[in-house]
Amino acid sequence: MPTSSARLSTTLLAAALLVPMVSGAQSAPLPPIIEDPRIQDVVASSSAERIRTDITALVNFGTRHTMSDTLSNTRGIGAARRWIFAEFEKISKACGGCLEVRYISDIVKGDPNGRIKQDINVVNVVAILRGTTEPNRFMVHTGDIDSRVTDVLNATSDSPGANDNASGIAALLEAARLMSKHKFAASVAWVALSSEEQGLQGGDIVAKAAQREGWRIDAVINNDMVGNSRGIDGVFENTKARVFAPGLPATTPAAEMRRILTNGGELDTPSRQLARYIDVIADRYHPNMDVEIIYRLDRYGRGGHHTPFFNLGAAAVRLMEAHEDYTKQHQDLRTENGIKYGDVLEGVDFDYAAKMTALDASVLMSLAAAPAAPVDARITGAVQPSPTLRWTASPSPDVAGYRIYWRKHSDVNWTRSRYVGNVTDYTLKNVIIDNYFFGIAAVGKNGQESLVAFPR
Repeated sequence: MPTSSARLSTTLLAAALLVPMVSGAQSAPLPPIIEDPRIQDVVASSSAERIRTDITALVNFGTRHTMSDTLSNTRGIGAARRWIFAEFEKISKACGGCLEVRYISDIVKGDPNGRIKQDINVVNVVAILRGTTEPNRFMVHTGDIDSRVTDVLNATSDSPGANDNASGIAALLEAARLMSKHKFAASVAWVALSSEEQGLQGGDIVAKAAQREGWRIDAVINNDMVGNSRGIDGVFENTKARVFAPGLPATTPAAEMRRILTNGGELDTPSRQLARYIDVIADRYHPNMDVEIIYRLDRYGRGGHHTPFFNLGAAAVRLMEAHEDYTKQHQDLRTENGIKYGDVLEGVDFDYAAKMTALDASVLMSLAAAPAAPVDARITGAVQPSPTLRWTASPSPDVAGYRIYWRKHSDVNWTRSRYVGNVTDYTLKNVIIDNYFFGIAAVGKNGQESLVAFPR
């Protein structure tokens, strides 16, 4: 049976050969889809041993609970975040000072009835690889520093948090090591967040700081548990990743909701375009990694640190393991009825974590090397044989042109495309608007593509 990559390549080739004639611009030469050798090298270089070393170091801090010790150099969240900061500084030193390493923090008020009982300084660690031509356009890679046991308020008991979420922090560090050897048009920010278990406080603080500082965030990839390959259901799965991709934020205006309910678009939000992009990159660079897109903010009844960024309008997803083992999450260290509970090192598949890290890096690199998506995309064509798409040009320099995508309503991913050159409107002849969804991506002179913009 052909792989998903082969099926996609076959479908796109067939579409290129069979698509109806188009009008609205002169035919444009088709730029190749570039497989960047830098990305291939990074994918091959992701190290399970380095990830093991990083996760072990984080586990050895005993607990990283948000309200744990901040003064000790060997135990608690204070020691953990200082160690993460020092690791990013080491990475920066190795690349000639290429990273801007800083803390972003704020005081969170205590609530006697909440998960934070007293006022606390929530401190996050941020490392930025600044873009060469668009330094204020960002790809954001996040993970969570803190850990917990059964009682969410227990800040003293041992809470190794090996998979949840030392694995996510190790992925940030390894991605930064590998990617910092290269330069990209846009900036990449690796963000180690605190207080995820206490209500997503760290993500909220950094998302609001980024908004104040004027970051133009193209994508947020949140890694929360990327190291477990054995599920509680007995399934062993080390060749699949789940991407939780939210739809419409609660702040969507009523008029926009009515338009979407009438014309569609709830499956084409920016976060869901990011999920599709991750799937395409997985097919391109990871022959043994499949991506499962889940149209939900997060797992049922649970949450993650991509949420604060999503709530402020960013394309934000949670990328994580395919199968979870709940006996190793949020548990006191113990053995009951022959079952060992607790999030310990023995539960981490370091080779799988290295694969997940490589997937992160390949997506971040592709996006940071590509132009920004076109702006204000629109489509017309009701009761007409041919739809016309119009858009405002991408604000990025070095745009070669644009690619129009379309798919059947029942398809998850884009299945057909047409490169249309450096224009800002295009008509697809005899492609009935009612039968497809459409999108537009900017194509860089280096062959890299932006996220797809869904037209209104």
